[in-house]
Amino acid sequence: MMQRFLMATILAGSAFATGQARAHAFLDHAIPAVGSSVPTAPRTVTMWFTEQLEPVFTTATVTDKAGNNVDAGTAQIDPKDRTELEVPLKHLAPGIYTVTWHALSVDTHTTQGRFTFQVSGG
Repeated sequence: MMQRFLMATILAGSAFATGQARAHAFLDHAIPAVGSSVPTAPRTVTMWFTEQLEPVFTTATVTDKAGNNVDAGTAQIDPKDRTELEVPLKHLAPGIYTVTWHALSVDTHTTQGRFTFQVSGG
């Protein structure tokens, strides 16, 4: 009887832990893709997350190799798809750019990260 209780407790605990892990808004994919090289300068960086985002507390910036901000405006969440975050960009010269993001999912969990992409042509 005690073994069944312990097994049930362990299974219930692992199910709870799995549910918690899914509650964070992690970066799913981006355009330009993480670590990619693109032939022409993109007009935006668009990111998709694994959970819906809270617009007031979710941010993203794009900087050049020298650390200069190359955003053409504030990052915006798509109101029709709250997992999508878009950053408008100034015209980018060839070079390596870093995207830094901070996301708050609608269930109040925060995540953050960064990735780079390269523009190989103008």
